[in-house]
Amino acid sequence: MPTLLTQDKDFFPQNLKDKFFYLKEAGFDGFEIDGKALLQNFDEVKAAIKATGFPVLTACGGYSGWIGEFDKEKRREGLKDITLILERLSQIGGKGIVVPAAWGMFSLRLPPMVPPRSANDDEKVLLESLHLLNEVAAKNNVTVFLEPLNRYEDHMINTLEKGAYYINKGGFKNVLVTADFYHMNIEESNIAASLKKWKEYIGHMHLADNHRYQPGSGHTDFKEGFTTLKEIAYNGAFAIECRVIGYDPNAAYLDSLKYIRQIFEQL
Repeated sequence: MPTLLTQDKDFFPQNLKDKFFYLKEAGFDGFEIDGKALLQNFDEVKAAIKATGFPVLTACGGYSGWIGEFDKEKRREGLKDITLILERLSQIGGKGIVVPAAWGMFSLRLPPMVPPRSANDDEKVLLESLHLLNEVAAKNNVTVFLEPLNRYEDHMINTLEKGAYYINKGGFKNVLVTADFYHMNIEESNIAASLKKWKEYIGHMHLADNHRYQPGSGHTDFKEGFTTLKEIAYNGAFAIECRVIGYDPNAAYLDSLKYIRQIFEQL
């Protein structure tokens, strides 16, 4: 069975140790933590892992600037934070951190539609950032999971192909792609075909349905996607990253976990 992770939810217990006990009992295999917790509450994180035996395998977000920031100082601060997050993930047996080029910074599909930086300069900045983080990741035996986002949330990296382009361009050995079903639903012409074509670059998966709510609440064909991932021998983790719809969010979320597990059991 695959390794299934969850990000945090406001209906989980707030105390980290209680949260981990709860998630372990619910049937999750690990946690995708907000990077801010590793920056600000690392001792608490380590204590909760030790007390529960529940692993923190990946991080997502929680740093102060995007790797593709227009502002150099924000980018510098973000890279400093991500460096420390990677180092601390290594200390607790984590696998890596999910990073997009940027989120919500600019979209070519929304006004003013002309970014303040050229495409060539975008590429230069991203390669510089990824070069630094690749070295940090290699030193700490962890991975940077570069995430393509949809065209309305980022203007630089939207597809698996573009993520693979940057890995090849930089010759990065410790950078892989995060493939997110929600973003792929918008950007990939055929999710299964894209997963097959770029299989060697995929190191992490994010799970959300077509409308960004929990898997099973929309029309995404997860069975086809999971079948494809099995065919290409994907062996990374799956982290559920979604909003939750339903009268009882906690119950709806656990039903989604069961839905995902049932699909894998049938493969």
